[in-house]
Amino acid sequence: MTNIDAINPGFDLDNCRIPLRLAFVDGHEFPRIVSLWFQYTKEGFLCATHKDSWIVEQLKRRSKVGFEIASNTPPYQGIRGTGTVDIFPLKEEPLLEDLVSRYLGDNKSEFAQFLLKRKKDELVLRINPIKMSSWDYSNRMQDAVKPSLYP
Repeated sequence: MTNIDAINPGFDLDNCRIPLRLAFVDGHEFPRIVSLWFQYTKEGFLCATHKDSWIVEQLKRRSKVGFEIASNTPPYQGIRGTGTVDIFPLKEEPLLEDLVSRYLGDNKSEFAQFLLKRKKDELVLRINPIKMSSWDYSNRMQDAVKPSLYP
């Protein structure tokens, strides 16, 4: 797997709360994109989803994907690539708790509790990057962006 730090050392995948956009071709041969919470590890990008979710059905048919993690506000920066997806049970891994904490801040909301109560029915989607690239327009856009918009 490619070392992401070498691709874009300024993009903090450990702390960013931008969802991963996963691109794939559905069962009707149409391109689709879904946004998923992720955690980056040496094994790849880990996402959690319910075992009965539509995305699981689609990825079981075809495991080749594209992905992107990118800011929506200037200065634009991000990482994108292609890869494959492995699907396996979440079991007792703390992934779901980690994702809820990262993206929601804590597990106290009704939504957080709803997600955590379904843990036994969750699956892991592991995105295995094959090729990646990045961009960072911070320097290029410095004089065009108001400082208050910087992340």
